[in-house]
Amino acid sequence: SWLLRLFESQVFDMSIALQYLFHSKEPGVMAYLGNKLFMFPNRTVDFYLPELLVMYIHMDHDMREAIHPYILARCRESVDFALNSAWLLGGYSSSFNKNSKRMTRAQKLRNLILNGELNSAQTKVLDKAPYSIRASPSFTEHHHRHTRKTHKRSKSDAMPGGAANDNHHRNWRCGSEWDLSTGHAFDSNSDTTTAGKLWPEREFIKALMHIGKRLTTEPTKDAKTHRLVAELQLLNLNLPARVWLPFRDSNHHIVRLPTSAGVVLNSKDKAPYLICVEVLECKEKEKCNPPSKLLESSLRLSVDDLKIISNPTSTMDVDPTRKSSISNQGNIEDDEWSQSDITDLQMEVIVTDSVSISRMSVLSLDSIVSGDAVSIDSHEVYIAAGDIRRRLQERLQGQQTNSFRRDPDDPSAAALKEPWSCKVQRIREASPYGHLPNWRLYAAIIKCGDDLRQELLAFQMLTQLEEAWKKERVQLWLRPYEIIVTSNDSGIIEPIVNAVSLHQVKKNSQSSLLNYFYQEYGGPNSEGFLTAQRNFVESSAAYSLVCYLLQVKDRHNGNILLDSDGHIIHIDFGYILSSSPKSLGFESSPFKLTEEFVQVMGGLNGDMFEYYKILMLQGLVAARKHMDRIVQLVEIMSAGPSLACLHGVSTVRSLRERFHLSLTEDQLHELIENMVEGSMRSWTTKLYDNFQYITNGIL
Repeated sequence: SWLLRLFESQVFDMSIALQYLFHSKEPGVMAYLGNKLFMFPNRTVDFYLPELLVMYIHMDHDMREAIHPYILARCRESVDFALNSAWLLGGYSSSFNKNSKRMTRAQKLRNLILNGELNSAQTKVLDKAPYSIRASPSFTEHHHRHTRKTHKRSKSDAMPGGAANDNHHRNWRCGSEWDLSTGHAFDSNSDTTTAGKLWPEREFIKALMHIGKRLTTEPTKDAKTHRLVAELQLLNLNLPARVWLPFRDSNHHIVRLPTSAGVVLNSKDKAPYLICVEVLECKEKEKCNPPSKLLESSLRLSVDDLKIISNPTSTMDVDPTRKSSISNQGNIEDDEWSQSDITDLQMEVIVTDSVSISRMSVLSLDSIVSGDAVSIDSHEVYIAAGDIRRRLQERLQGQQTNSFRRDPDDPSAAALKEPWSCKVQRIREASPYGHLPNWRLYAAIIKCGDDLRQELLAFQMLTQLEEAWKKERVQLWLRPYEIIVTSNDSGIIEPIVNAVSLHQVKKNSQSSLLNYFYQEYGGPNSEGFLTAQRNFVESSAAYSLVCYLLQVKDRHNGNILLDSDGHIIHIDFGYILSSSPKSLGFESSPFKLTEEFVQVMGGLNGDMFEYYKILMLQGLVAARKHMDRIVQLVEIMSAGPSLACLHGVSTVRSLRERFHLSLTEDQLHELIENMVEGSMRSWTTKLYDNFQYITNGIL
């Protein structure tokens, strides 16, 4: 009765449900909690989907029977949930032998999802089980029914397939899944079944992953970039389509991939790459149809693209009112378009083959607007009037943006330094879909050859810490980024915009971190610098605690970002808890705190450095109150796949010990002081930075 009171109380939430579901040995309790999953918001349960599926795969039959109805019901109603479940089932069962029964459990459910068998007669028997989603029997009824052990093995365990299923699987395919030149590679032929809705998105994500694998065959970074542009152009032939980026709360259709915005990121052996994605938002992507295809060469009067024909004898008929229209849209009066400003203006134009880029001098804006032709080699070119307006405004107002120089050894630096708002504006003006009101620009990092299951676990723990600090009103700043696991060695990462790595900062500025802050935000007493300094301190304290609690390693300057507001952001959590790079054990300090970091905080005797230590103390005290929510994630995952960061009970015990539940607040204060002192004086941090510089050229 006391357990039932807890389950029916207001404090009962998804975290408590997961904890009791994992530790319970009673079939009745498991079944009751499995039914309670339907009472939580979908978004809350989705956060714990990796843990639910690990329990489904790796724990006993009663656990699987308790979770199975919920997974089936959600897969029927949500394509996103079904697709993520299929990917995670494949990723978390990949370490099993093919003849393993546990692998078969995951594969059977995965086949049910991918083959569109969720509404078949094979699954209807589950709806008649004692824990049906249509009724919520009492806790005692569940207990008595399941303790009699009268349940039988579900017929849904039978493998779907056979000739009839294979024929259905082929019927709704249109075109070839690998022949992207058809322009119909992602068409679903208006199939409304679950499998029909899933297939285009699966093939689109597969195509993105195969691009990453092909990029690794190119010898140089420049060759990789050219190959990426060509691959994205091929994908564009098949867009718009009923495909999307599978991040949370993403209702949209992808209409175009701007090829010039794709960039290959730094990596020694692999070729992760970043793409920008033009989308049209919709209320429900499963019910809305993607728009008709608009050609790249279409003249869009709504954004005043100016078409220039290279044939000197040809002219373009332009409405005389067009000139004033362009000027008014740009908020620049006619008399402000001085001849000297226009003559010296240099602009880039993309020729119609979408590959080569030419440069031209605009001799006279009047000649363009009046229709006089300009000869540029023998190509037909398009000039965006919005680009002219923007550059003239910058020239007239004396606006200059700090940017990184183009570096062939680091093609991502200049691309990432560009403010996201400027990138959005530039791509929108050049896009044939940019005039639509629901047009948006998203971004994604595609990664192949890396196990992102650890990254996903780190994202969950960072999210729990962030929520704990917000609830306890501690001024610590974190930026968890979303992870989509598509297999045990591939996935999609949400990129952090308006941020560059400390390595790129040091390489391009050729100065200390403090001087870079002065250049970007102003002098030491300016409001801009003081705001950025405070942001730096609050984020540094947060990530220092994260690095200590999660034992994050591989903390070189390529894995630490600095955003446009002054926050630092740690990325790449491939080495956490019980793992370290090549087991070298270089990084023995609790966290990375260099002399440059302390300088930005105002020095050892500065008020902001004291604020940094106070925040760490407050953050550790607050984190202790919510320790169970973080530890249970690691505990459940330790019962599942053999991730490199998990070494069984010892990993969970060590994580729990780092919260120091037995220490008083005064003792915690002394602990923080010792950790800060030890991190500043650590010779292993300098040793690892030198190791990364020698082996990978990372400053």
